[in-house]
Amino acid sequence: MTHRSALPCALLGFGLSLAIAASAHAEVVGDVDTAFKLIGPDHKIVVEAYDDPKVTGVTCYVSRAKTGGIKGAVGLAEDKAEASIACRQVGPVTVTQPLPKREEVYSERLSILFKRLRVVRMVDPKRNTLVYLTYSDLLIDGSPKNSITAVAIDRGTPIPLK
Repeated sequence: MTHRSALPCALLGFGLSLAIAASAHAEVVGDVDTAFKLIGPDHKIVVEAYDDPKVTGVTCYVSRAKTGGIKGAVGLAEDKAEASIACRQVGPVTVTQPLPKREEVYSERLSILFKRLRVVRMVDPKRNTLVYLTYSDLLIDGSPKNSITAVAIDRGTPIPLK
């Protein structure tokens, strides 16, 4: 019986590893402290940059709260469900493959269980624009707090859709 239950758990872990590896990787640009903690790291706002994995020349910057203290140091803290996003053209834009109308391009765990920060790319073909939305969700009830930004693409470079 132990053997049967171990296989689904191993497959789930492998699938989660693949999903994490397939997502965009954020680079920390910098941070600022917002509250001093005597033990453990301070509470802070972190600014991270990530390049859209399917659109070269577009980088998104996400700022979010990061909880410090002892729980933050050991990875047990639940970060606030608040984030801001700004995406910009940082070079010539090339879409590496046809894009779906809506796709999650980045996801990061905000708590030990169930809470995630998500960035979703939407395509507005009428305006030839990429729209990026950031929000957080929980398994049962997500947060309505969100932030949005858009990157207009030159009309000479139409965005290919799936």
